[in-house]
Amino acid sequence: MDTQTRGLAEALGVEYEMKRVTLDGLKKWTAPWGRVPRQAAFGSAGSAFHPPWPALAIATGRASIPYLIELRRRAGPSLFTVVLLDPQTGPGTADFIWVPEHDRRRGANVFTTPTSPHGFSAERIARLRAHVPPEIAALPQPRIAVLLGGKNGSYRFSDADDDRFQAALRSLATLGASFLITPSRRTHPRLLDVTEQATRGAPRLLWDGTGANPYPDILAHADAFVVTADSVNMTGECCATGRPVYVFHPTGGKAKFHRFHARLADINATRPLPDVVERLPRWSYSPIDATGLIAREIERRFVKRRAWAMPPTS
Repeated sequence: MDTQTRGLAEALGVEYEMKRVTLDGLKKWTAPWGRVPRQAAFGSAGSAFHPPWPALAIATGRASIPYLIELRRRAGPSLFTVVLLDPQTGPGTADFIWVPEHDRRRGANVFTTPTSPHGFSAERIARLRAHVPPEIAALPQPRIAVLLGGKNGSYRFSDADDDRFQAALRSLATLGASFLITPSRRTHPRLLDVTEQATRGAPRLLWDGTGANPYPDILAHADAFVVTADSVNMTGECCATGRPVYVFHPTGGKAKFHRFHARLADINATRPLPDVVERLPRWSYSPIDATGLIAREIERRFVKRRAWAMPPTS
């Protein structure tokens, strides 16, 4: 959530404050419906939300919706509101609602893109590519980034899935690839273990969780990617590079995940990871700048709304 909202604010070029909100008890379970807790002292001096009200508010997540609705009520029509992902409370929740194309919500104020907003603009990727960290420069090309997600409510990652993944990585290693490997908080130990075993004899950088995560440099300097299908965000960030993306599909997956991956395959950004990779990936496509597309559409609608609100000149 932080990645999406921060990336969009930065693409808009606005000064912003991050306000993380929580709900407890019954309000937590009834969100996104319901009111802001009384103890939040909304609008009072010293509280997280108080005048002067902003010109723009971006919200995401169920807990944020009661706060956004209250902010909109207090600030009035001068506030332009944005919700990322379906708020589940109807199209009138915000002036602008973004959902990924694989989501079913549509409407006059709904905007869709194939991937999610993130913090890797074309400009940032170019800046990162201008300097290659020595630990990455030491690895021979092609460098394959392996971005590990893990088990969630949709994907089970059976032992057989982990074994398929291991075999695919081994076949890539035999083709002369080096590896840039980073796990996430959801990566289960067995998946990390088979990844380590499959790449043990190859040149690699494997982040062990200590120190700063090299993920931004991995994203910028990989020649191709292997990413697990459970992570929509990481898949979208890979597609911002214009470089080949292999997607590993473990057991499971809901219909919306299948629609997401099918769309990226249709535009030749991604391909399923073969059980045995016989040749190094070399296809290309136009980088997908979802964040920029969303930002430009917000700007267009924001300016149009402001023009309507301005009194006529005499």
